[in-house]
Amino acid sequence: MNRRNEFRTRQFPISSGWYLLIGLVLALSANAGRAATAEAAPALGEEWVRLVKDSKGQPQALQVAIVRYVPARLARQIRSSPGQLPPAREYVDLIGAVHIGDLGYYRELNRRFRQYQALLYELVAPPGTRVARGRGASNSHPVGALQNSMKSVLEIEHQLEQIDYMRPNFVHADMSPEEFSDSMVNRDESFMEMYARMMGQAIAQQSEQAAKGESSDMDFFTAMFSEDRPRKLKIAIAKQFQSMEAALSGMSGPEGSTLITERNKRALEVLRKQLRSGKQRIGIFYGAGHLTDMNQRLTEEFAMQPVGIVWLEAWNLREGK
Repeated sequence: MNRRNEFRTRQFPISSGWYLLIGLVLALSANAGRAATAEAAPALGEEWVRLVKDSKGQPQALQVAIVRYVPARLARQIRSSPGQLPPAREYVDLIGAVHIGDLGYYRELNRRFRQYQALLYELVAPPGTRVARGRGASNSHPVGALQNSMKSVLEIEHQLEQIDYMRPNFVHADMSPEEFSDSMVNRDESFMEMYARMMGQAIAQQSEQAAKGESSDMDFFTAMFSEDRPRKLKIAIAKQFQSMEAALSGMSGPEGSTLITERNKRALEVLRKQLRSGKQRIGIFYGAGHLTDMNQRLTEEFAMQPVGIVWLEAWNLREGK
């Protein structure tokens, strides 16, 4: 069976977050990964997931960014306030997604999604596919089974069960399974190659982790035998998220990949159509690993500039909460 037919016989919705989870598992097996912190303040559009700690260095939350972009001609008129997205008559928001999270995170996203004239979303599926709320991921595919297992062990929720994709402003902005398959064939890519690329980046971080005296293996071992196991496991995984976000972001760039580059191109084709139709308040809801590349494309191809950021709490990591 050739690669194209193999993919088509196993069609299923795909999001970059699913590969983030698989990449995470691969990274852990190689003792890779590094803890993300909120100590520095990167430029807007450079950081999409962060682990926030208190003054004693204890993890408090895993947060995901929303960054607002406006046409360059309007950027000088915008005044941003900390913790808020500045008001504007024309804007595009890049909304980072993690695909398993706290119920409050998804409730806040559903509330925010009402403001957009068009909310573009990722899902490798036939054109125009809508997701019935509560559907969840299927255990019949190993990726879905992995997500469902993590949901259960970590005591958190699944994006497909909590986001209301049936709202009239939701717009499918991703490739079909056939397009995804054809692109992989044309690029001479395979899923194993994608995993290997992420693994390579994860292994490259080993020395940095060792230099800090950190061990993801020890974090997971300790968490598994803790009385507070769900929270401890969430902390251990949260420490890996930023490094795996970087691994996925590394699959864009000049050579790119189907997983990131080609799907981003498709999403921004849909964005162009929405802008031409007169929509002025648009959100793009995509896995965090996609958004560094989208940031670059918005600034270079759409002449837009980032003007504000808010951070949403995806995972509460506080003790006793």
